[in-house]
Amino acid sequence: MAVDTSARTTTWTYVDGDWISGNPPLIGPVSHAMWLGSTVFDGARWFDGIAPDLDLHCQRINRSALSMGMKPTVAAEDIEKLAWEGVKKFDGKTAIYIKPMYWAEHGAPFSVVAADPESTRFALCLFEAPMNSAKPSSLTLSPFRRPTPETAMTGAKTGSLYPNSGRMIHEAHQRGFDNALVRDMNGNVVETASSNVFIVKDGVVLTPVANSTFLAGITRARIIGLLRQAGFDVREVTLSVEDFMNADEVFTTGNYSKVVPVVRLDDRQFQEGSVARKALDLYMDWARSTHGTDG
Repeated sequence: MAVDTSARTTTWTYVDGDWISGNPPLIGPVSHAMWLGSTVFDGARWFDGIAPDLDLHCQRINRSALSMGMKPTVAAEDIEKLAWEGVKKFDGKTAIYIKPMYWAEHGAPFSVVAADPESTRFALCLFEAPMNSAKPSSLTLSPFRRPTPETAMTGAKTGSLYPNSGRMIHEAHQRGFDNALVRDMNGNVVETASSNVFIVKDGVVLTPVANSTFLAGITRARIIGLLRQAGFDVREVTLSVEDFMNADEVFTTGNYSKVVPVVRLDDRQFQEGSVARKALDLYMDWARSTHGTDG
């Protein structure tokens, strides 16, 4: 039986100068991206008429393309303008995920394994995706690790890194958890399988120091800045599993759901903490006060 390839929610994609509804077939069996994984993407959010940090996400996608040996073909400012054009195609009732993407169509002349930067293609995909901010989550320590910069393109937001995250989440789900707490190759906690992570201990907010083994996210940086402005002591440090088990509070940050409290880490139970609630309130207050509704 053929697999249904239709989009699961209302979706619009800009590619080659046109907006196309649904899930257009863009990558063929001989495309470099299909065969050898040369894809990068980014993800911003539109909700309540605003798209916080959309400009930063549009800038990062171009950096990711360069990190993967591709050639960015659309200026960040133009991606941002296209995103607002695409938002207008929706009814405005449901939050939207804004996903700019690059991929290589061909391999380089000197080796098919390497991407040919001159064959880089661009698409901007927007689809409805409800927000799940503040919905409590559970974590378990993953047996799998994050790669080092010497072994993977850790400086890019690339699809090739996500199968590793996928197996982490599958393994965690098999044991009854929502997500996985992940370590680097030295055994230090760096993030979850799909988001950045914070703990609170004795009133101090701590998050793993950016050590190039994980993507230190745009929302992570925004939350750090807002909490510091609000008077919190926020530190980027090396953290162990023991630090997490002994924490007073754990929460995650990411573009998809913004701030999520963690209520269980393996056999340790946590309350939904006041710092996570404050972080989300600060983020939403900032977003609504600094971002317009028309792009």
